Amino acid sequence: MSHLGDVVCALPVFHALREAYPEAALAWVVQPEFAGLVEGLPGLQRTFRFERRGGLRAWLRLRRELAAFAPELAVDAQGNLKSAAALLFSGAPRRAGLHPSEWRERTGARVLTEAAPPSGGTHAVERMRALARFVSGGRGGARADPGLAPAELSAGREELERLFPCGARGVAVLHLSPPADVRSWPAARFGELARLLAAGGRPVLLVSVPGEEEQGLALARELGERPVRHLVGQRDLRRLAALFAAAAERGGVFAGADSGPLHLACAAGLPAVCLAGPQDARRTGPWPADAGRAAVAVVRAAEPPACAPCLRRICRHPEGPVCMRDIAVGDVVAVLSAR
Repeated sequence: MSHLGDVVCALPVFHALREAYPEAALAWVVQPEFAGLVEGLPGLQRTFRFERRGGLRAWLRLRRELAAFAPELAVDAQGNLKSAAALLFSGAPRRAGLHPSEWRERTGARVLTEAAPPSGGTHAVERMRALARFVSGGRGGARADPGLAPAELSAGREELERLFPCGARGVAVLHLSPPADVRSWPAARFGELARLLAAGGRPVLLVSVPGEEEQGLALARELGERPVRHLVGQRDLRRLAALFAAAAERGGVFAGADSGPLHLACAAGLPAVCLAGPQDARRTGPWPADAGRAAVAVVRAAEPPACAPCLRRICRHPEGPVCMRDIAVGDVVAVLSAR
């Protein structure tokens, strides 16, 4: 329902259901800001857009819409109380989800009529694949891409060509996340990284999605006329995925914090370098099992504080999120240069 990374990680569950039940009518309950990504999936009949801030009215609307759809099976791929409520409101006689031990809010698992076995792993993708195998009778779980159509892929190639003409290869896509997010790498570090990469002849694309535009524009102005392009406030997630796929075809690489765009890049086949601090990359970082399709790497501070990773969204370190600030630009350049 929410968080771009969670939606992307749930794609194997959708693909497994589509493969196992090709004649079924499939729908996805999702928040509006992520609906565009799933609405282009081949084989998805419809989406139910849940307005998270809509209060009781939003819940009543969702309940009416789900009652009209009348699903026989509802699958919870998120594992919290909000998703459990949607599962219950679906009215489905069969309600499947993760093993109760793998729910973020375990009380919600009480609404299930059937649960997947424990995944046996620590990563979110391992949980999703275990759920995918369970709901598909063991017939799926490996596919994790956003199902881009040939026309979307072609548009992604055209956009990359407009940004970097003459078939420039090895584009480094740098994702700037909001300064208030403890997972963010400082913009000054990204600026230094962009300068070093550009000086070495590597094309650089700065990406900031909605809510991050101000930082992206400021950094683009600071970099001036250097061979650096910027894509600011990109709202079309499928268009962004297609651009990532085009960059992958040209030998590109993605670098950014452990956040939704990183997972989208991996799903689109773009090798990713995760800048990790408070998040545990073993739990939510780029999925290493996809290395044959999109190689991954994780860069941390050389001497991270004892509290990292803490998994918190609010830093309690007396000096702030030093685990991110202390990631050395040189270390990131070295990893990117090896890709």
